[in-house]
Amino acid sequence: MASASIQPCFDDAPAGALAVARGVTRLFFRHDWMAICEVPLGNNRRADIMAIGPDGCITIVEIKVARGDLLGDRKWRDYLDYCDRFYWAVPTGFDASPLHGTDFAPDIAGLIVADRYDAEIVREAAKTPLAAPRRKAETLRFARRAARRVLGALDPSLEGLD
Repeated sequence: MASASIQPCFDDAPAGALAVARGVTRLFFRHDWMAICEVPLGNNRRADIMAIGPDGCITIVEIKVARGDLLGDRKWRDYLDYCDRFYWAVPTGFDASPLHGTDFAPDIAGLIVADRYDAEIVREAAKTPLAAPRRKAETLRFARRAARRVLGALDPSLEGLD
């Protein structure tokens, strides 16, 4: 039985989500932001992508590839307590006009447009620094989760890694 930590990200996601994630992680890598996908948070939500920059800044990205999924998303503000910056990521050609409306707080949330090869930040996210205790807890959780995933890839017989 393979461990959940070594299963590919976005296995149960809508078509196109993996391509957007790949483009976003390539963009982040160029900025020296190390990212992992499908990160469970302390409030029972799951971030599509979480990244940590060289300055310790924590970024969360929520990927949307279907208009209905975007318009029905009322949980996105639950991510804000776990990051310094929050971005929406959508595929090239996606009608992102709703993301400019007040329901999606364009003064807070940034916007990334991506395909499987690359991505571009088209609107920067506001930076709202986490409280020091939360930053420490989330950074430690991120590091331990990333290490568990590496160990799971090395030894798939390890159970319950994620």
